[in-house]
Amino acid sequence: MMDQKGRGIAVSSIARYLVAIKMLYRFLYTEGEIAKDIAATFETPRMWTRLPEVLSPQDVDRLMEAPDRTTPLGLRDAAVLEMLYATGARVSEVGRMRLQDVNLEYGYVRCFGKGSKERIVPLGEKAIECVTLYRDTVRPILLPKTAPVCDVLFLSKKRTPLHRKTIWRIVKKYVLLCGLHKTVSPHTLRHSFATHLLGHGADLRSVQEMLGHVDISTTQRYTHVDQERLKSVHKLYHPRG
Repeated sequence: MMDQKGRGIAVSSIARYLVAIKMLYRFLYTEGEIAKDIAATFETPRMWTRLPEVLSPQDVDRLMEAPDRTTPLGLRDAAVLEMLYATGARVSEVGRMRLQDVNLEYGYVRCFGKGSKERIVPLGEKAIECVTLYRDTVRPILLPKTAPVCDVLFLSKKRTPLHRKTIWRIVKKYVLLCGLHKTVSPHTLRHSFATHLLGHGADLRSVQEMLGHVDISTTQRYTHVDQERLKSVHKLYHPRG
């Protein structure tokens, strides 16, 4: 069954195979045809966790460099991408960010997650530089010409708050533009944020707090992603891998 999982067969399909096998062995055991129901010990698919897709740091760099920062919308798109990766915020959280939530002088942002739970996440230098440039030069151009005054950070060319679907399209656009042949969504940048932090030595509790996870077991899956990377490196370079 693990071989089938490794070949990309859906967990739901493997579950059906397991049910059939378990029922067969249970029947044979009940009828006295076999001495032991060995299928009773089989691992069930609900115990398998699908590891999130992540980008390598090199792929992230390619994605961040894809927007044309000499144009207003290109700079806005770059700021959106930088914010997604710098904070690990959900796409809805980035879309709702207000000017007062982003302190570029001290380098942090307030994110409001599920249930409007607030958390503070630091911003790196590259994100601060890009978002500052967008805020000071591009956002004034995109502001509505009439009242009410909009305090949302990221605006569309229609002068309205940037919708989550638009942020999805921004990510997809630059994934294609920079030639990443992978399935990438805004949430992929959240996964990459967590995996890269843990891979470079960040402690699990800090990453949990920055992601806004209630249960640390949700954050722990990113340690499994890094273990998978280590396994692939070992297999590739070890003489008997």
